[in-house]
Amino acid sequence: MDGPGEPPEGTSEGAPGNGEEEYRSVVFDESFVRAARLQEFSAQERIGDHTPAVRRRPPVRRGLLSRQALVLIVLITVAFGTAIYMGVRHPYQTPAAQHPEPLRMTVIPLAPQSAVPGTADVDALYAHSPADQFRIGAEGITLPASRRTAHFSDSQVVTALTTAKDYLVQSSLDPDVLTGDANRPVRILLDPQQLDQFDQSFQHPTADGRHAPTGWLVRFDPARSELADPKIRVQGTLTAAETDSDTLEVSSDHTFVYALRPTGADGKAEASLFTVRRELHFRFDRDDLRMHQAELVVSYVQAGPLACAEDTTSRLRPLLAGETARAGGPAGTDPFATGSATALCGSLAASAQPKL
Repeated sequence: MDGPGEPPEGTSEGAPGNGEEEYRSVVFDESFVRAARLQEFSAQERIGDHTPAVRRRPPVRRGLLSRQALVLIVLITVAFGTAIYMGVRHPYQTPAAQHPEPLRMTVIPLAPQSAVPGTADVDALYAHSPADQFRIGAEGITLPASRRTAHFSDSQVVTALTTAKDYLVQSSLDPDVLTGDANRPVRILLDPQQLDQFDQSFQHPTADGRHAPTGWLVRFDPARSELADPKIRVQGTLTAAETDSDTLEVSSDHTFVYALRPTGADGKAEASLFTVRRELHFRFDRDDLRMHQAELVVSYVQAGPLACAEDTTSRLRPLLAGETARAGGPAGTDPFATGSATALCGSLAASAQPKL
């Protein structure tokens, strides 16, 4: 018996058969669909007469996009390479590092013309001396109104002035520095390239104008004298100026007045005043400003009452109440005056002593 035959009108469109087998190998994957160039018009567009249901989409110009991406990559590469080149070979020359000059120092003892006045009343000593109106301690080291320079900002000028003040405080007012062997509070404020000179000054003191501890700081002989009053009187000035595009200089001129008595004496022992005038010149490059350090280039010191024959290289050994100098120097020198001393040993003017 024969199998079922085909319908007279042929195989239906949806029925399985040879037609399905004919298109079984055709696969409409995602890339094929995206590449189709036919796009259906919207309902509004199809309202018009004789408007086809679909329209042809413009072909995607893949080559143009590829060229744009390539150009963008090239531009980024060139910019990156230029930045690296300019960082290595920039047109501005780095300033050559300047080595700090050795500190030049002068310490001039001032010998009294008569016996050193003294009293157990320290307040009376100050009240009858030119230091009566001086401020106490660091308050006497005041900063001037700072202004920017051609190459340094306000904050950089303030940093230079503040560093100079810190040096003065540590080297002239710190009790451990004044009466002992401590020098680290001063040392850490110096430019590292001056530390060899500083260390040599304390290890091998020499009166050569380069290696005297008393050129770096104020230090008394603790076996001879001690502070009778920690309230040291101070007065002076600070000024800042630009010397070139990479250097600031600060000049200081301060008078320090100390009340001293013999070491180990009780509070009833007579005290006397000892005056130290320090003129210092500091130099700052940009590294010094950043590190809060200074280069000390000049130290000019007048101190008294001292005996002219006394060695002031390592420590100061003041003449105390009632003591006299064996011999005076040239015409009297007043450390409270604005002029500078010119002698290697001077006489302490009577006007610089308390009038008791």
